[in-house]
Amino acid sequence: MPSPDHLLGARLPRWLLPAQWPEQAGQPVLADLNLSQGRVRGIAPHDPARAPAGAWHLDGALVLPGLVDAHTHLDKTFTLSRMGTVKPGLLGAIEAMMADRPHWTEADIRTRAGRALQWAHEAGTVHLRTHCDWWEPDAQPLAWNVLRELAQEWAPRLTLERVALIPLHLYSERDDAMRLARTMAASGPGALLGGFVHTSNWNPQALRHLFEAAQRHGLDVDLHVDEELTPQAQGLATTAALLRELRFDGHVVCGHTCALAVQDEAQALATLDAVAASGITLVTLPITNLLLQDATTGRTPRQRGLTLVKEARARGIPVLIASDNVQDPFCPVGSFDPLEALNTGVLAAQLEQPFDLWSEALCRADWLRRGAPALPLQPGSSADLIIFPQADCWGFPSRTQARVVLRQGAVASGQASATWSRSSIPTRSFA
Repeated sequence: MPSPDHLLGARLPRWLLPAQWPEQAGQPVLADLNLSQGRVRGIAPHDPARAPAGAWHLDGALVLPGLVDAHTHLDKTFTLSRMGTVKPGLLGAIEAMMADRPHWTEADIRTRAGRALQWAHEAGTVHLRTHCDWWEPDAQPLAWNVLRELAQEWAPRLTLERVALIPLHLYSERDDAMRLARTMAASGPGALLGGFVHTSNWNPQALRHLFEAAQRHGLDVDLHVDEELTPQAQGLATTAALLRELRFDGHVVCGHTCALAVQDEAQALATLDAVAASGITLVTLPITNLLLQDATTGRTPRQRGLTLVKEARARGIPVLIASDNVQDPFCPVGSFDPLEALNTGVLAAQLEQPFDLWSEALCRADWLRRGAPALPLQPGSSADLIIFPQADCWGFPSRTQARVVLRQGAVASGQASATWSRSSIPTRSFA
């Protein structure tokens, strides 16, 4: 079927629609999207009388912009099959990975990461951020340049960013922190400074050095923070305080922040207030955090390990939901489909209105970096869209496996329905 010039009768999420968008029976009116030369030219309330040539009549099918997978680990992915028994919990997974790393080669990493990018592309992801383990102060990891080359190869289809995931103790000396940041700044576009911040390596002076170095070299920062159920964890609160003190002008993303869920309510909410004031974006990783937190052999977990996503959203804090680890010792499942992560988050965090509200957490690349466009699907933006012919807004994200992915308005994957090209079709008022 030819690529469409118009998508008629699409059900878009509320967060993507203007405040004045009309409603019918308490639901947003369906939308007509005008596409031209791979761009979105306009979005208007659906007009049932319209039947232009080259249109697909979607009859209320759900439509989302291209997906953003804000936190993954392409260097580790698909390694589980060659490992034996992995001890439960985060530290057990780290131990298993460190035992496997000596066997990595550039070809091995390229094969595994390339497979992951293909899966992400087929799912409809247009922007993916990967962390890359960087455990030596002076030696660049094998994966770093492989990922840079993959970013260049995939650039026409997918934006790939790289974060150097560096243990906090490697920033203990200010000169070392500056050298690491200088290396990141020189390693090409899409590189960010990162760190693993945990009570097992807690060093507030090292965290200060990290941000001072990022500030000096104009780098954004993406941290693994408080990935534990330890009430004493201080990483997120200290990060917010440092950003204010240093007047940090880069963008900061903090992933995991599980400790908020076990801290005193007043303390946790005060930390979120500080996060809201500092402009930090939070990323929650429901699949991996459910598996790694409160993990003990032979015992059913009692705690969920998620951060306080509802309280964060209520404070205007940008919250993204991402895949994290896929088929490695940290997580045996996963498919580089952010909707799979959302599905788990809906259940674990009891998220209401997942299509109209929480699908935003899969689509906002501007929450990851400075200078990105504010909203997708604005006039002139790339026509990167996903159509879900079998899903509806009530059960979303159930039945989203079947999807048609458009890249710059052209079908990239999936099978378009033959009925979409009819010149006239009755439409539903909502999904």
